[in-house]
Amino acid sequence: MQITIRPIEQRDNAELANIIRKSLAEFGANKPGTVFYDETTDHLYELFRSPGSAYFIAEENGQLLGGGGIYPTEGLPENCCELVKMYLHHSARGKGFGKDLIAYCLEVARDMGYTQVYLETMPELRKAVSVYEKFGFKFLQGPLGKSGHFGCDVWMLKALV
Repeated sequence: MQITIRPIEQRDNAELANIIRKSLAEFGANKPGTVFYDETTDHLYELFRSPGSAYFIAEENGQLLGGGGIYPTEGLPENCCELVKMYLHHSARGKGFGKDLIAYCLEVARDMGYTQVYLETMPELRKAVSVYEKFGFKFLQGPLGKSGHFGCDVWMLKALV
């Protein structure tokens, strides 16, 4: 199976917010201080109009499977962006689509001039954490930047070479 990766469109907002919230609930990670409660989760198209950001949709045969993006989160070191809102519908997991999406986001980050990519996640999403490790993300002792996601307690950083 092959997926298509394309930039987010306004029409994706509601379906994507639904995938994100259902994914977090599925893993018991629908807690305060996460994107579950972020107002921006319902308006990702608008959020990713910001300079230095990009968000991509993974779809197969026109069906939205999920998405992920990069964002210049306030307070991050210079030339560092955050890998954000990486979520797939449960039916799309375990097929390599997430890896394709992560690789695409990292390539775009590099092309945009970023030299590091940061992310925040939770132990409940341990399968995702192991995928991030395979991409070369290293664990940090604490958060970088000011994401406001105090519910995330796993922080990772990758140098783009």
